[in-house]
Amino acid sequence: MTPNEAWLKLVEGNKRFVDGAVEGPHRDAARREELKAGQKPFACVFACGDSRVPVELLFDQGLGDVFVVRTAGHTVDTAVLASLEFAVVGLGVDVLVVLGHESCGAVGATKAALDGNGIPDSYQRFLVENIAPAAILSSGEGKATRKDMEERHVKETVNQILAECSKIKEATENDSCAVLGARYELGGLVTRLV
Repeated sequence: MTPNEAWLKLVEGNKRFVDGAVEGPHRDAARREELKAGQKPFACVFACGDSRVPVELLFDQGLGDVFVVRTAGHTVDTAVLASLEFAVVGLGVDVLVVLGHESCGAVGATKAALDGNGIPDSYQRFLVENIAPAAILSSGEGKATRKDMEERHVKETVNQILAECSKIKEATENDSCAVLGARYELGGLVTRLV
């Protein structure tokens, strides 16, 4: 499958989800038995850990179809890069999608910190510090809404993955995998940003 075909498969699944016509593929006992031999997902989605963003459901995919990596605010660290590299190089996914979403709490906390409401002093500080550069870039361009910052954070996350993981960048250069950015509206629709 080409990277574009893989993306279109996700888009078609999302359309079914939005239209209330989900097929719920690959969720039966036969599929579970088949997957005992190994996995071969066609896509990897790096998303926020928000419980309102159920990746396999919103793309109407089943067991073994999508390799999912999640952190609050889809923030990148070494474990994330290793997981994404494994999906692209080890499993051979055709597309890697960075999926941001409407009303992201981590981006909201970052916006609040930049607006002078303080930076968390716990582990959540990591989230704010990692999202702040994208939020500052967005604000500097006159795009200071939470939505603007969420969209910019997706784009910067795509850039960060490509800059920090040479094997993923190489896969995009030889057209074996595409790295895309998208946004999920909580009403159901996913739109491509990058």
